[in-house]
Amino acid sequence: MGTANPTQSAARPVRAGAHTTPEETLLGRYRVLARRGAGGFGTVCTCWDTRLQRRVAIKRIPLRSNEDPGGISASTADEALAEARTACLLAHPNIVTVYDFETDGTYAYLVMEFVDGLNLAELLARVEGGTLTHEECAHVLRSVTAALAYAHENGVLHMDIKPTNIMIDRQGTVKLADFGMATLASAAGYGGARGGTVGYMPPEQIQGLLVDERTDVFSLAVVTWQALTGRSPFASTTPKGSLDAIARGPKPPLSMLDPDLAAGVEDAFLRAMAPAAAGRTSSVKEFARSILPSLGDATEGAESLRELVDQSENDDPSLAATPSNLPAHVRIPWLAPAIERAASAVCTFFAMYAILPALPGATSTFALIGAIVSAAACLAWPPIGSAAAGASLVLALATAHVTAASFPLAIVVAVAFAAWWISCGHTDHVSTASMLAPVCLNSPAAGVAIAAYGMDPLPAAATGATGALLSLLANAAVSNEFSAQAIAATLVPLLTSPATWIIVAGCAVSALAASAIAMRGSVASGIVGQVTGAISIILLWLLACRVESSGYWLGQMLEGCGLAVFLSVLLCVETVLRGPLDEDQEGEDSDELSQ
Repeated sequence: MGTANPTQSAARPVRAGAHTTPEETLLGRYRVLARRGAGGFGTVCTCWDTRLQRRVAIKRIPLRSNEDPGGISASTADEALAEARTACLLAHPNIVTVYDFETDGTYAYLVMEFVDGLNLAELLARVEGGTLTHEECAHVLRSVTAALAYAHENGVLHMDIKPTNIMIDRQGTVKLADFGMATLASAAGYGGARGGTVGYMPPEQIQGLLVDERTDVFSLAVVTWQALTGRSPFASTTPKGSLDAIARGPKPPLSMLDPDLAAGVEDAFLRAMAPAAAGRTSSVKEFARSILPSLGDATEGAESLRELVDQSENDDPSLAATPSNLPAHVRIPWLAPAIERAASAVCTFFAMYAILPALPGATSTFALIGAIVSAAACLAWPPIGSAAAGASLVLALATAHVTAASFPLAIVVAVAFAAWWISCGHTDHVSTASMLAPVCLNSPAAGVAIAAYGMDPLPAAATGATGALLSLLANAAVSNEFSAQAIAATLVPLLTSPATWIIVAGCAVSALAASAIAMRGSVASGIVGQVTGAISIILLWLLACRVESSGYWLGQMLEGCGLAVFLSVLLCVETVLRGPLDEDQEGEDSDELSQ
């Protein structure tokens, strides 16, 4: 039993964190946008349906394991599913639509219509005195009565009517949520009260006795009393306290709390809230007929509620529910991964197109087809692009111009590249672009921004350093037609210069620092990481220029640093498109949807 069970309350946007799964998704298709509260039944989230491109509300309900001493039986879980199926069939304009229901043995998931508005509890908290006008109450009562009457005619009880389960959207339409929760709560093991909420349940529900339509009549009367007076007449922290309050009757009397109501209205409430079901009003329609004439014009109340909700929503932009206001990574979840794969494929194509012509007997047609095939394979699985480029480079070094130095050089490159690929390259979707971008762009620092964007700190550092060295090797190999002796003659002066190793170490350090910041998960940290990496590259390049004597790195500075900054800016844009790596929340919900 829970004293609070907000079904679709004001959205609290999820925040980046380190304890949830990346791109938090429920049931393989629903991206979590916001936590909307937690109660006795579980956690409610606003989610984006990536398949149908719409918002939904999902309630995830923890079920007891059959191994637990108080665990549920298979038949009880089946009954819960049957009740959810029944709720799905309740198509009514004043009932929140249930789209789907699934269980995984540990949790039950109820996928519902998202209502763009406030629940009654939130609305009462925002209006003066915590009360609605008579006309507004008339509209709420008329709408909820219509929903309950339809459900009762179809043999379905609600069993948990309370302000947080009554939704009011921007058009002033009132919708009743959480049908089927009573049986689901029983399956979850919340006791004989069968899922109701203390303060709104009649005695027979609290005591686990037989229930019928009069159970919903009692709860509806309590909610209407609260909306009129600002007081919940039987509120208590315990079932016993609520039972005692019901036995005493609501205090103070309605005539004192709202003297403007007709004298017969209080009697109608007392009949509807009678402790014994036998003495209670028999149907919700009968209860509504007994007090609606005294409450005023329901149509006027609907317009007033529409204005109240619309004003409240506009005052809080975080509650906006228009799909166009959603982040790009939520509306177009495939865009960022597609860009990442495309970048890897492009790098693979140009690297292979530069290497393949050096193979013995290779023609321009062979090089073009080989580059296209490698890029296509990279689209399917990005790490294969770096593997293909590394293998082709080793083969070209060994066979293009065979000398005594060819095989030793090829073996050294093969061992170094294999060590990187096994430890870092085959596990990450941006490793290929990180490694091959320096080769394609002829700039040692070109892979730093990409590595920081998508790799953990240590692999990013290894990739930054290895990519810098590979760019030097590839540039020397292409300019010397893959002759090992000529390559060695070009590389030895560079590799014996302290400035070169400052550049290489700078790529590693910059990638490490940038990734450590970016991997905190949020969009902001991703952007800060990119800026940090770009600044680090510039500073270390300046240091390299200061200690060298040849002037080689000074001549490369404008192009190398400019390219690093440009790529960092592009990766900042991509970070925004991708969205946060992780999503977390505060308080007791923190692990509810991340397990």
